[in-house]
Amino acid sequence: MGTLVAIAYPDVATAEKVRGELVQATKEHLIQLEDAVIVEHRADGKIKLHQAGSTTGAGAAGGALWGGIIGLLFLAPLFGMAIGAATGAMAGKMTDVGVDDNFLKTLGAKLTNGGAALIILGRSDTPDRVIERVRPYGGEVVQTSLSEDDEAHLRAALGEPVTAE
Repeated sequence: MGTLVAIAYPDVATAEKVRGELVQATKEHLIQLEDAVIVEHRADGKIKLHQAGSTTGAGAAGGALWGGIIGLLFLAPLFGMAIGAATGAMAGKMTDVGVDDNFLKTLGAKLTNGGAALIILGRSDTPDRVIERVRPYGGEVVQTSLSEDDEAHLRAALGEPVTAE
């Protein structure tokens, strides 16, 4: 199972930059991301989720492929592709992968208006190298599934004051 880390930022743009850094770190095999969602608490009080990937598009592509193959059996491949794409898109839209959306919305409600949080679910064999990539952006750790020592290390790296207990 991956590690869950939620870091709050003053705005969506900063959270997007950090997610971009993490995507690049994924390409360099520094981290394996299962999910990276940005939760935005808009100025009007609404909570918006910015998902990393679209399950709707993937479902539509898979549905079109299978619909085309089945359509060939009945001599109507284009009709089969259209039906398969629509069905796949609907199934993809209803699929929830990664971090639970209800948790994300609850967390977003705790943010200040205009603020954003990046919620990361993943794992890394080189967490210090990943932390170095996101250190310049700062942020405040909101929630983690890390051990107390690892969480204190992350907070210190992001520039948060760490209290000794």
